Amino acid sequence: MEKITSTQNAKVKKWQHLTTKKGHQKYHQYLVEGWHTVGDALTAHEPVQTLIATGEQLDAHQNDLPDTIEQIEITEEIAKKLTDTVTPQGIFAVVNITAATRVAPAGADGAWLLLDRIQDPGNIGTMVRTADAAGFTGIVFGKGTSSRFNPKVIRSMQGSQFHVQLTEGDLTEWLQTFQTANKPVYGTALNKDAKNFRDVTAGNDFGLIMGNEGQGMAPELMTQTTENLYIPIKGNAESLNVAIAAGVLMFQLNQ
Repeated sequence: MEKITSTQNAKVKKWQHLTTKKGHQKYHQYLVEGWHTVGDALTAHEPVQTLIATGEQLDAHQNDLPDTIEQIEITEEIAKKLTDTVTPQGIFAVVNITAATRVAPAGADGAWLLLDRIQDPGNIGTMVRTADAAGFTGIVFGKGTSSRFNPKVIRSMQGSQFHVQLTEGDLTEWLQTFQTANKPVYGTALNKDAKNFRDVTAGNDFGLIMGNEGQGMAPELMTQTTENLYIPIKGNAESLNVAIAAGVLMFQLNQ
């Protein structure tokens, strides 16, 4: 097994690059961290190319790491270089970004969550995990939404990204394709024309758009949806966090 001890090693520099958008585009790979996420990637038979870990982590998981995948031992110092967390978990995986991660709206059945310019990694992670729990088929990262390969987004998804389909796409195209196929697409809005979410009949083949944390859905999307929904607020709060609202709607709408 190869062991790397220098933070200036070329492979270390490449792995660091895999935490950036430019790195994802150049190498068509990304980095995941922590045994929980690495283990889920292996269980889901994701295209893991290389396993990177400290000696302590390699010993702890030696019975769970397949011999068919390259393993490289690193130092604690290198582990710190590969993460922006205060306490590195000491185990990483290099995962290939494959063409299979692109999904065409025409072939997308089931319930789909469409993210319109969602910025906060924590919100994205919560929505992906909730979509997983609510039985959704997949999530579309629309233009302006933080990348699904962003390290903070990856950590916040907690492995649920390997249980549902994730893709990037033009939300207008998804909306129009769904409606052409007579599949409803629900938006979210706080206005007099919106419909109480409890008045919608649950289904199993539809789209749900959640908009930007501060600005809500893009106006051009809002005018094209089947229905725009609102969640009645009984207390004095001005609004709900977008991830909380998405959770309420996902469990209500998916049959």
